[in-house]
Amino acid sequence: MLIFQAAKAIDLSSSNLSSWIWAISVASGLTSIILSIRFKAPVITAWSTPGAVMLISGWSAYAYSDSIGAFIFAGVLITILGFTGLFSSLMKRIPYAIITAMLAGILLKFGVDVFVSSKQLPMLALPMIFGYLVSKRWFPRYAVVTSLLLGLLISYGLNIVTLKGVSVFLVHPIFTTPTFSLSSLLGLGIPLCIVTMASQNATGFGVLRADGYDTPVNPLIITTGIASILFAPFGAHGINLSALIAAICTGKEAHSDPDKRYIAGISAGLFYIIFGIFGATIVSVFAIFPSELIIVITGLALFGSIASSLASAMKEDTQKEAALITFLVTLSGISIAGVGAPFWGLIAGIVTDYMLSGDLTKMFSAKIVIQMREKLRRAG
Repeated sequence: MLIFQAAKAIDLSSSNLSSWIWAISVASGLTSIILSIRFKAPVITAWSTPGAVMLISGWSAYAYSDSIGAFIFAGVLITILGFTGLFSSLMKRIPYAIITAMLAGILLKFGVDVFVSSKQLPMLALPMIFGYLVSKRWFPRYAVVTSLLLGLLISYGLNIVTLKGVSVFLVHPIFTTPTFSLSSLLGLGIPLCIVTMASQNATGFGVLRADGYDTPVNPLIITTGIASILFAPFGAHGINLSALIAAICTGKEAHSDPDKRYIAGISAGLFYIIFGIFGATIVSVFAIFPSELIIVITGLALFGSIASSLASAMKEDTQKEAALITFLVTLSGISIAGVGAPFWGLIAGIVTDYMLSGDLTKMFSAKIVIQMREKLRRAG
């Protein structure tokens, strides 16, 4: 829906819109498959959601070819950050509890919305929840799929869905020659790089760490950066590590053996590519589903990740306050300078941990010792 809103903001043609959907889907699919196979871990990539939000508000000020140039520029910057290792060095210094608290803050809203939807459309939501719980008791690996199928059957039985208006056709990618203007590079390229790294790659890497995967971050950033560059001429505004879909694929629901969950990454990549090829068709299919069905199934799929993230965030007594503040700031949904709440949650948690860890006291103590030595020296 964000993609459609952004396209509407600049009156993007339907052919270019289809090409954009193709580009972000196929690029995400290929990188997910390649990285999951390479590292034997469920490495899931996606397109930049905060980047799409940013385009909705500011895209109309730039020519389409200039924005393509800005997308390429952002991809180059992200690739450089991967090669230099600056992003990896930063992530290694963030405490584990803070990362899992940020993840919990991101995911909690989706869990709460499950029960909000039960109030809005109880005839659909409540049986889906009940079906999930029953399946969780007897065949937990298929609890989410069972709930989805049950929701589809109920929607059809209640005449909520109809296949009218669904058309099947393939996407034809359109190559746009990029142009480069200083205004688009500064106004689109740099902000797109910042929000992608802060709001997407940081949280995506946090998901991997939260579920115990020590995948090196630099190759992941480099791969997504290169993919962003290659697919930008077809409309892709940026490829990055996923957080929400990764939270589903990295959990024990994907497989009881963590070493086999990379298969979920490959599967997600294949479905991405199918989505890209039949992008407009699948969007029209999803449009006929009631929003409550999508909300409930998303929240149910994330239940396990929400529980494990909250447990991990509060495990360390010395970092509970920092984790709590990270969680609350992330949950608040604040956005400053176009950068979303997950980034500011990280910053708040790091600052809190630094102030309470004792390092600050040591710094002040050292400063006092230096001042005392200086006074003694002056006194002779």
